[in-house]
Amino acid sequence: MAFTMHSHSGQFCPGHAKDQLEDIVQHAIRIGYKTMGLTEHMPRTELSDLYPEELESDPHASLAELAPRHSSYLVEAQRLQKKYADQIHILIGIEGEWIRPAYGDIVKAHTEPACIDYFLGSVHHTAGVPIDFDKVHYARARDAAGGSEELLYEKYYDEQLEMLRTLKPRVVAHFDLIRLLSDEPARPLQAWAGGRVWDKVVRNLEFVASYGGWLECNTSALRKGLDEPYPARPIAEEWLRAGGKFTFSDDSHGIAQVATNYARGLDYLESLGVKEVWTLERAPHPGTSGEVKAALTKKSVPIAEFRASLRLE
Repeated sequence: MAFTMHSHSGQFCPGHAKDQLEDIVQHAIRIGYKTMGLTEHMPRTELSDLYPEELESDPHASLAELAPRHSSYLVEAQRLQKKYADQIHILIGIEGEWIRPAYGDIVKAHTEPACIDYFLGSVHHTAGVPIDFDKVHYARARDAAGGSEELLYEKYYDEQLEMLRTLKPRVVAHFDLIRLLSDEPARPLQAWAGGRVWDKVVRNLEFVASYGGWLECNTSALRKGLDEPYPARPIAEEWLRAGGKFTFSDDSHGIAQVATNYARGLDYLESLGVKEVWTLERAPHPGTSGEVKAALTKKSVPIAEFRASLRLE
């Protein structure tokens, strides 16, 4: 039973994603997905939080478009959930943005609608600067964190802990996103910076495990040029030692990225000794009982079963 718990469309994430959401859902059905988590980005609230692509023409207009676009996403997601209910189990979620502590209440407010099943806990900014956009912004984040990659990593994991403590997300997205644009993304963390970075990694993993959250094995790291999915092997091994569970995601930003590198991602999990990944099942499906959220059941999917349902070209 193949699935993703993290996906985006060009319809509701214009600029760095492609394709209409319905076209993406149809493609997911064709290649064998049985469950699909829709997780468009929640709106940001300040001009300073916009990405360069959103600042190019009219920043104020870009900011003003975010909330109405998000409302349209929720309407369309519910329509698709109903239309394709006999072909795919659609979960409706959002990718929560943690830029500063004030975003805690903003994320919570955007998870309140009855149609929302879950959200991804994500950190794309450190010291208020995007860390995964390009090398220029990564360098700015490093400088804002104190001038070294060690301090940037420490700041990232401290801000991630703030997010985790405040929101306790069911799914923690791309746990070690900070390594994407690092000068040395495969750097062993255990002895780096006197062990301070690794201690923060372990601290955060233990906290997620304490409340029963999941880490996603996110294969987008592979298409972006990294050797391993998020999280990297030492972190994944520590997560498993803590008793943690993995869900699975392509973090697709269009049809071309649906299930990209899934075989490699599943191989990676199996090399760690993982035999199952976890997803959610909602009741009722589709829809909700009035303003009451759907009940969610955790569902284990053996990796062998996951592989068998994929129809990759």
